[in-house]
Amino acid sequence: MFSTKARIENTLKRNAQPFSLSPVIEVVEIQGLKEEFLKDTLIYDPSQKEDEVFRELSTFEKINNKYYRITVRNLVVESKDILIAIVVSYFVIILIAFVFLYYFNSKGNRKLWSPFFKNLEAMKGFSIKSNTPIVLMDSNILEFQELNNEILILTKKVSSDYQNLKQFTEDLSHEMQTPLAIMQAKIENIINEKKLSEAQYLQFSSLQKDILRLKQLNKRLTLLTKIENNQFANINKIDLTKIIRKTVDNFKELFSAEIHFSETEKVFVLMDPYLAEVLCTNLISNAVKHSGTSKSVSITCSNDCLIIKNSGTIAIDKPENLFHRFYRESKSNHSMGLGLAIVKKICELYQFNITYKFQKNSHMFTVLFKSAKV
Repeated sequence: MFSTKARIENTLKRNAQPFSLSPVIEVVEIQGLKEEFLKDTLIYDPSQKEDEVFRELSTFEKINNKYYRITVRNLVVESKDILIAIVVSYFVIILIAFVFLYYFNSKGNRKLWSPFFKNLEAMKGFSIKSNTPIVLMDSNILEFQELNNEILILTKKVSSDYQNLKQFTEDLSHEMQTPLAIMQAKIENIINEKKLSEAQYLQFSSLQKDILRLKQLNKRLTLLTKIENNQFANINKIDLTKIIRKTVDNFKELFSAEIHFSETEKVFVLMDPYLAEVLCTNLISNAVKHSGTSKSVSITCSNDCLIIKNSGTIAIDKPENLFHRFYRESKSNHSMGLGLAIVKKICELYQFNITYKFQKNSHMFTVLFKSAKV
């Protein structure tokens, strides 16, 4: 406003004609001087069709021996409108910048991390049982490439160690069978050919039982290892009731226990035939061995379910440990051996559900085959 007033005074000093641009600038010749003043005033704006606030400066000057009243008015812009405009502008700018950066960062990150996630999927699908080496995607990122190199070295080492351990286990199991068989044959020859005292006979018989037990232990440990390594790939449709019936007949010939078998319908499962026989044999063998004085065992097949009960007087203290290897309730009790551990591994391999509970003076094992229903 003061700058505009100075320009008008300078124009009047050059003897130019006074001019006005109402309501912004007004120059009026007057008779005398007065004090200048500054005030706000309302002026109607035809473009907005409303009264607008103007800041008005009125000054009185003597120029070329004439007295003038110079009035300059400026539109007052409301601070609230300015603040809203600034906030909205900043918000729009920040939003555009955020969308722009998010898009390019997302696109860049996807490209940057793509080798990592692909290699992660390759690692998830890697198996030490396979002879096929893991295939990883190269990356321009130094850290990712170093990680790939370490993974390749590690997987090769793990696969090599696994194959060596597997070969060692198989060789050891195979080599142990021969000396054990020779020892057993020699003991049988001694018993059959030489006259032994009763004490010597009992000692050789005990030794023969220990050798047989060692052979069975070796066989079962090897079986457990093969199950854990998923080496049984021969999957067939198996009539489990037929296998159970055959196993029951065999046990009736070997043991004096009363074994009752009933079936309401046939149970068919998809699994390896050999493991199906092992599953049935171990469950029935465990029931017969731990059936107490009554020697009563009940076996039922129905609705994709196998239930085996044997009589008992005391419940298992820690049933959650029942399927652990060589689990025993106390120091005085015999170990459960590997039979139930093998049963558990077979059920896990084919996703069967096996449970145990003690009910009405009976130990009851239940195997559900619904997840493997044919």
